[in-house]
Amino acid sequence: MANWNDPQPTDRGVRSGFGASPGVTGAVAGRDGYVVDQGLRRYMLSIYNYMASGVLLSGVVALLFYRSGLAATVMTGGPLSWLIMLSPLAFVLFMSFGANRMSTGTLQAMFWGFATVMGLSLSTIFLVFTGGSIAATFFAAAAAFAGLSLVGYTTKKDLSGMGSFLIMGVVGLIVASIINIFLKSPGLYWAVSFLGVLIFAGLTAYDTQRLKNDYYRLQGTEFMGKAIVLGALSLYLDFINMFQFLLSFMGQRD
Repeated sequence: MANWNDPQPTDRGVRSGFGASPGVTGAVAGRDGYVVDQGLRRYMLSIYNYMASGVLLSGVVALLFYRSGLAATVMTGGPLSWLIMLSPLAFVLFMSFGANRMSTGTLQAMFWGFATVMGLSLSTIFLVFTGGSIAATFFAAAAAFAGLSLVGYTTKKDLSGMGSFLIMGVVGLIVASIINIFLKSPGLYWAVSFLGVLIFAGLTAYDTQRLKNDYYRLQGTEFMGKAIVLGALSLYLDFINMFQFLLSFMGQRD
């Protein structure tokens, strides 16, 4: 795996800076470094394209489900609403733990299926918040995501140490959220929302750097196509969770 703390040479025509390959020297190696740089950019753009398309699909599904009136009748806390809300988690688990046994095409189909059921689940935000505040929060989250992802892509600081801490934070958020279903504590609700924004902001930068490093580890392997889909899933979850927690602060209730 590439060491992103190593200095990047800039002499003898070696390409450096954004997306450059570290530790490459010499004229021939410089040309190779350029190829890797272009390959990395194509790899990351593929991830972002999948992720953005998934978010768009979820948004369209959520809006159509809400406008059809089904969200108001189905998402009322009954068995069907729980099935819809838990389905995205099932997709994530199947994709994460079954990726090695799936073909790339199957994994792609599951990603689109996940984005669809996630859209059904997200339709409830239209029942609670105004459309204007949802749109404003979405663009704020998108701007924050873009900035944080750029930081993760360009920083030379190794963010791998953040991973375990942030994952533990996610587990803590889940536990606290479940507890607050019964406690209904406003203070705990705001604390979870605040920490959720911070944790998924950190995960956005961390996951971007991790995916960038994965490119050099996986390039030339059959798993590369699957890595693009799984990478898109990671960034999708970072963005959607940051958006939902941010909506707690910026959303105006109907």
